[in-house]
Amino acid sequence: MTLTNQYPSLKGRTVFVSGGGSGIGASLVEAFFQQGAKVAFVDIQEDVSNALVARLGSDDVRFYPCDLTDVARLQAVIAQAADDLGPISVLINNAANDTRHDFREVSPEQWDKCLAVNLRHHFFAAQAVYPYMKQLGRGAIINLGSMSWHAGQGGMPGYTCSKAAIEGLTRGLARDMGPDRIRVNCLVPGWVMTEKQLNERIDASAREAIDKGQSVKDPLMPESISAMALFLASDDASMCTAQNFIVDGGWI
Repeated sequence: MTLTNQYPSLKGRTVFVSGGGSGIGASLVEAFFQQGAKVAFVDIQEDVSNALVARLGSDDVRFYPCDLTDVARLQAVIAQAADDLGPISVLINNAANDTRHDFREVSPEQWDKCLAVNLRHHFFAAQAVYPYMKQLGRGAIINLGSMSWHAGQGGMPGYTCSKAAIEGLTRGLARDMGPDRIRVNCLVPGWVMTEKQLNERIDASAREAIDKGQSVKDPLMPESISAMALFLASDDASMCTAQNFIVDGGWI
């Protein structure tokens, strides 16, 4: 982790991250932990999640196995995390699955599952953390969007539809929660070089598209997403809400 900025307001706060076992999520967990925050995260990947906890080596980082399509389980885990680490003041809705699918072959059941994995849990996690943030008199919710639909990417309509909807959800919740000093923003990554992307998506053609699309030609790494998340969660961003913050290397 190469981030250098420090946000004293994050020290001691409880942060909840969905999909925190690998990729962007694991970077978020480590970044907030390095700020002195207490971090709870959920994932369905138990091996990598337990390995992350072991590497960070602190009781201030807790992993809770959870399938986010089970809303009752998700909300129970959020309550347990608050009991274990203290009232949650930062929620990062990160988990998603960009599995490609042909629109001609999608069934209603597959469509519902795709939205459950990529959209529904954002709302119900926000609903579950709201009482804690209201009690604290402040809070920050960060929903992870995607540049894919902005760029007109096809081949995964359930995913791109969900990511577009997240921006609408963000603005609506920001208005509803603003009177309680709870800020809600959408962090919109570009093509991030996670291990999954490097193993499954990045070939010569993809690298050519990235080089053509990004204004800054450096690889977009998870740490760049975490850097923006730290700012948005901190008191330094106290008047930032209902906005989209794009981190994509200047995709044109």
